[in-house]
Amino acid sequence: MLTVKILGSGCANCKKLEAVAREAAALAQVEAEFVKVTDMNDILSFNVMSTPALVINDKVVSSGRIPSLADIQKWLTA
Repeated sequence: MLTVKILGSGCANCKKLEAVAREAAALAQVEAEFVKVTDMNDILSFNVMSTPALVINDKVVSSGRIPSLADIQKWLTA
């Protein structure tokens, strides 16, 4: 099972990223645990300077934007 982390303060873009990531996991039929990371110290530990950010299995795959559904599906199945 993959661990997918959404890094951000909980803003509208963070919520949108989580929704798109959950949809991508469902479409790709990938089992994933979703974790929201809102603590700034935890976010900075990933060396992310802008949010929202998407982390899959402790690897930052996107930051500062909401990637496309297709991109997230590709990252989840890689």
